[in-house]
Amino acid sequence: MTTLVINDLHVRIDDESGHKEILKGVNLTMKTGEIHAIMGPNGTGKSTLSETIMGNPRYQVTSGDILLDGQSLLDQPVDARARAGLFLAMQYPAEIMGVTNAEFMRAAINARRPDDDPISVRDFIKELDQNLALLDMNEAMAERYLNQGFSGGEKKRNEILQLLMIKPAFAILDEIDSGLDIDAMKVVAKGVNSMRGDNFGSLIITHYQRLLDYIEPDVVHVMMGGRIVKSGDAQLAKKLEAEGYTGLRDELGLDIKLTDEN
Repeated sequence: MTTLVINDLHVRIDDESGHKEILKGVNLTMKTGEIHAIMGPNGTGKSTLSETIMGNPRYQVTSGDILLDGQSLLDQPVDARARAGLFLAMQYPAEIMGVTNAEFMRAAINARRPDDDPISVRDFIKELDQNLALLDMNEAMAERYLNQGFSGGEKKRNEILQLLMIKPAFAILDEIDSGLDIDAMKVVAKGVNSMRGDNFGSLIITHYQRLLDYIEPDVVHVMMGGRIVKSGDAQLAKKLEAEGYTGLRDELGLDIKLTDEN
């Protein structure tokens, strides 16, 4: 079992207006074998949390810590965090010319293996073919440049393909349902659900409950104002869908302005 702990995390960014604190004391503990979901209104810090966990240097940790099995990750660059077992499926994946999907995934797999024990070409191709079939992806996708010219749905499926191939300890899925129709969302959920087990955990970031109809979380967290303000089981997501974030804010007596309010 692997444990990821977010401990009183405060994060800011610097822009033309100066310092802006986005995360204001986030606390979260998750273990492999668990699926957690974070929901919340726009601008509350959900994507900032995902980028900070992976080590995006744009986001400055001013206090708190991120611990993987008790070891702080704050001084670790993105590639070291990935080798340690973290994976981020981004809302807007980058396009990289000159590197094929297959080349990228094989390099990522080997980066987590001993130098003298790379995955064999035969084993890689066998596993790749199985996962392409699982996600209803054409085999030609493996030889295309990474996300180059992909539709939004193809990019999302490709992120899940990478997840299946790399097999991280923890996957952070940042709005993986954004722009997907129902059929594509079902395929993406099928891929994530196939990973469930004692050696895998996931943090799903989403605005809407609909994705959680297909990937049932063990724990649902609600973020507002840069903090997690409430946690519960899957029923909490259904309550949010019915009553909205304003209702929960008022129920909790929070003095927080939501971004969609005038």
